[in-house]
Amino acid sequence: MYIHKEGHRLLGWLGLVLLAAAALIIWFEQYLNIWFLLLWAIVFILWSLLLYFFRIPKRNFVQDESLLISPADGTICAIEQVFEKEYLNCECLQVSVFMYGTDVHVNRYPVSGHVDYVKYHKGNYFVASYPKSSVLNEHSSIGLTMSNGQKILMKQIAGVMARRIVCYAKEGEDVKQNQELGFIKFGSRVDLFLPLGTELSVKLQDKVKNGLSTLAKL
Repeated sequence: MYIHKEGHRLLGWLGLVLLAAAALIIWFEQYLNIWFLLLWAIVFILWSLLLYFFRIPKRNFVQDESLLISPADGTICAIEQVFEKEYLNCECLQVSVFMYGTDVHVNRYPVSGHVDYVKYHKGNYFVASYPKSSVLNEHSSIGLTMSNGQKILMKQIAGVMARRIVCYAKEGEDVKQNQELGFIKFGSRVDLFLPLGTELSVKLQDKVKNGLSTLAKL
């Protein structure tokens, strides 16, 4: 396991605060009261929670171009037929993964392909499981063309607590299955828009893990 680079600065500064406070406790122990110690304990707990949030566990990724692998850890919160008008411009199958605060929050490409489209959208911060959050919330859209010519769209969607979407995708680049796509901080959702007729391997409320769980057969 390692700590994702998106957490290095925040954890580093908070760690320095903890060390400085610990030094004060040692040098001025007789002058400090229980409230200072309680405050230090709260900061330490916060640092520990952030350490857990930014963790990236070691995994042996599934590599199979005939499969669509989950781009995120979380729970399948939506499976429905929709008309996708931003990139695909057709009826398609939407599969959504909701990430709780305790899930690993790195996002990965579910397939290999060519990045045709990347766009950031400002928006609201409704609960990410809300059906309209895919359109109304702040989100990043990434359009991919696979080697077989099929196109899919991914969306990184912000939620109530998630106020920063980090997207590494760049138009014109070729990407590999399970390559890092980005990171969403503090609870969020990822939507996939797939061709109609795609054979799904999951159902509502299934738990999935990025790089490991198969969402569909292509």
